[in-house]
Amino acid sequence: MSVPASETATTPQPGPVATGRPRSDLGTFAREFLRSPARIGAVAPSSRRLAEALTAPVPERGEPVVVELGPGTGSCTGVIQDRLAGRGRHLAIELSPTLADLLTSRHPKVEVITGNATECRSLIAERGVSAADVVVSGLPWASFPRDLQLSALDAVGEVLAPGGAFTTFAYVFAAQTPPARRFRQLLRDRFEEVVMGRTVLANLPPAFVYYARRPRP
Repeated sequence: MSVPASETATTPQPGPVATGRPRSDLGTFAREFLRSPARIGAVAPSSRRLAEALTAPVPERGEPVVVELGPGTGSCTGVIQDRLAGRGRHLAIELSPTLADLLTSRHPKVEVITGNATECRSLIAERGVSAADVVVSGLPWASFPRDLQLSALDAVGEVLAPGGAFTTFAYVFAAQTPPARRFRQLLRDRFEEVVMGRTVLANLPPAFVYYARRPRP
């Protein structure tokens, strides 16, 4: 799947938003948000459309290793599983024990790990994985302080294979806030290629995806 090489996110146009999320997921996600707003960073899971954009770099062939950070209720988890179709390995690192248990029950083929994304290198190494072909992130980067942005991005760079891809998303309404702009610059500092995808209107709120490749040493 090709990714538009735009430098800025497309300006959103009014239109219907079809999230396609079960009501139970909305309730679970909202409860976790109320417990820890800064850690969750959103009041609703990602839509199917956004999940498909986030998981576009997952290879359709071979035996790829996919590491998912902050999977939440599994919006991207199911799409990754569909793309892998039984191939490779899929490890999902979730900080919330409640959400980790939910993922385990829904996706028994996924290796769900309860832990912090900043420790992803050691967490996947314990399971015999040295590097990931794709890292898909649902972490709320714009709500992180600078030190946490740095440590989490460094962790991504440590686990990503030289030719691998890293994807994450940002909300359009927050794209120009100081934390979001700082994160964007950190991405460009740490990867040779950073592309911003088109706005996904079928998400609440509208969002766009960052595609990053070739981590710098």
